[in-house]
Amino acid sequence: MALSNAQYDEIMREYQQRQLRNRRITQKRQEEAYTQLPELKIIDDKMAEISVESARKMLDGDTHALDWLKMELANLRSKKADLINDSDFPVDYLEPVFTCKDCKDTGYINGSKCHCFRQEIINVIYSQSNIKDILSRENFSTFSYEYYSDKDINPTTGLSALDTMKRAVAEGHRFIDDFNNKPKNLLIYGDTGVGKTFLSNCIAKELLEKGNSVIYFTAFQLFDILSKGVFDKDADAIAAHQNIFDCDLLIIDDLGTEFANSFTTSQLFLCVNERILRQKSTIISTNLNMSDIMEIYSERTLSRISSNYSIIKLFGDDIRIKKRQNTN
Repeated sequence: MALSNAQYDEIMREYQQRQLRNRRITQKRQEEAYTQLPELKIIDDKMAEISVESARKMLDGDTHALDWLKMELANLRSKKADLINDSDFPVDYLEPVFTCKDCKDTGYINGSKCHCFRQEIINVIYSQSNIKDILSRENFSTFSYEYYSDKDINPTTGLSALDTMKRAVAEGHRFIDDFNNKPKNLLIYGDTGVGKTFLSNCIAKELLEKGNSVIYFTAFQLFDILSKGVFDKDADAIAAHQNIFDCDLLIIDDLGTEFANSFTTSQLFLCVNERILRQKSTIISTNLNMSDIMEIYSERTLSRISSNYSIIKLFGDDIRIKKRQNTN
């Protein structure tokens, strides 16, 4: 993933700030624990003292110094654990705090970029620095069924709007649970305002928190970046092609709102097909129905989607309108 020096420096500054914030949290917790449990500080001071003493013994040629140190430290750690267990503090309260436990907020694991670093690159390259703000508002913890009627029945399925959404949410959770075991794809379609984008964002947040790389585009943004790579030979856009094909999850939102032509038709097929071949997951949301997709993007594109995607149809009232009515 191509980064300029300025972009790399921006990411590394964020990691430095992250480390500083977490060290402060760890220090504050330690001070709080020492205040409530003075014995903890005595134990920590003793551990530091015997470590220095052991080092001196080893320098003096004592071959048993290391074994002695291990035994003493084990005893002190046991006493420390007993103190914490008998207190109101969580067991791991005094453990170092990390935003990413895998790389310990360094961005690297054994010299390779951590999954969290790769996602930061994606955020910078695609100007998605606000994605976390969006996902903090639109996620499963903020999701509500109150906007879905149990009386509005879909004559095709016999299910209410409420039951339909409950099934869709359950499918979303299955998608998340199976994500790292088996690549899956979702096509979510339905009228404007029924929750397609919200459900996609719920899934995206869960997968981001599990360390997966996620790229979100509206259909217009996706085809714009693809066209710049093909026609303008834009270096950033060319580099973006690989990321679009290789990220763990690609979300294409509002398919059908872009200006459709032979280029968008061919590029959608390429994107869908290539990600299937690479066993990478994709979520597409659209207001279009199956007939519309076939007519606009070709029968072969619909065939690839219908045979490789779980298809979810949402229906009901426009939630955006309902929310505006409730605030008036």
